Amino acid sequence: MTMLLTVLGIAMFAIGLLFSIAWHELGHLSTAKLFGIRVPQYMVGFGPTLWSRKKGETEYGIKAVPLGGYIRMIGMFPPGADGRVEARSTSPWRGMIEDARTAAYEELEPGDENRLFYTRRPWKRVIVMFAGPFMNLVLAVAIFLGVSMTFGFSTQTTEVAGVQQCVISQSADRDTCAAGDPVSPARAAGLQTGDRITAFNGTPVKDWAGLSDRIRDTIGPATITVERGGQEVVLHATLRENMVAKKDSDGEVVPGEYVPAGYLGFAAKTEILPLSLGASVDRMGDMLENGVESIIALPAKVPDLWNAAFADAERKDDSPVGVVGAARISGEVMTLDAPAQNLFAMFLMLLAGFNLSLFLFNMLPLLPLDGGHIAGALWESVRRRIARLFRRPDPGPFDVAKLMPVAYVVAGIFICFTLLVLVADIVNPVKIT
Repeated sequence: MTMLLTVLGIAMFAIGLLFSIAWHELGHLSTAKLFGIRVPQYMVGFGPTLWSRKKGETEYGIKAVPLGGYIRMIGMFPPGADGRVEARSTSPWRGMIEDARTAAYEELEPGDENRLFYTRRPWKRVIVMFAGPFMNLVLAVAIFLGVSMTFGFSTQTTEVAGVQQCVISQSADRDTCAAGDPVSPARAAGLQTGDRITAFNGTPVKDWAGLSDRIRDTIGPATITVERGGQEVVLHATLRENMVAKKDSDGEVVPGEYVPAGYLGFAAKTEILPLSLGASVDRMGDMLENGVESIIALPAKVPDLWNAAFADAERKDDSPVGVVGAARISGEVMTLDAPAQNLFAMFLMLLAGFNLSLFLFNMLPLLPLDGGHIAGALWESVRRRIARLFRRPDPGPFDVAKLMPVAYVVAGIFICFTLLVLVADIVNPVKIT
């Protein structure tokens, strides 16, 4: 049964992956056609074609390797300075440029002269190239808000799940009371499992974050109002100073760091609660910020990835994960002992995170990524505006093809990084804890 559920999870991720790729390319396709650019091909995947059908002027198809997709637009690069597009150089670097230019025109047909990508104004080219990643962002936001507002997330509440018997520093490597440990303020005050704290020192509390901050800021006498069996009960406690887990500016616990603060001594109950639209948007913003930080930190994580793949080092929880690793996690999710709706929500969040990563990664201003083409169109717009400002001749389209040698280098680095992640995902995968 476990194997069947694992296969189901992997299959679900594969379908979600294919849909995400197709959705991305649909953004490019729809805007390209909107601006009159001819698109001979729309393909999901790479390698040999498994299925295709031509409708109108575009061939739609699915290829064997579901690790990406593409649309082929006519005239991605302008002709050379002499107006020619065919390869004609023995220089390997120059040959890369001319090969790319030739490929951009290999399906040129009569009447396409006014339907070339490079002839469109820069702002239209920006829209065409941005539309793909934007579709992934839209999908990520839609999934995230849908899960957040209908299903919710595991959230600590103001209900008491358990009362600590004594005061133990949270930095101590033990969880049982020792002789001489003082009684916890919560136990001394008579706090009980199942109590729901409604006010602290006479001020109403709505959530755990606010209550936790007030407890940490208080050392000494305090009144705690709880709802117990439908009745309101006021308790009196004397909070003690204790070493507790440090929180960052977002209220998240900083692992391994502790600070002195007020201590009451109880565990908050955790429930899965839907979030409001505002809270969901805030959480989505945090997710986007974390994604940007993760992209920036990728180079620094290469040594850890290498050690995890080839030196039997521990694979860190925040280690980059590829398609194979994500599919494996999806398979593990389906085997967890949890309600089906919880598992499906976890799968959807995994798919949302994948689409957010696609958006951020493709927006890097490097060829052959979409962000590289966007940067080229923006630079063309800037230099044409500068030429008009100083009444100079129009410099013409920016020849992105001249950057193809750099694009090959970037692509080579991406391929090496992808292979490293693949090896790590196979021999030392990130596991659900």
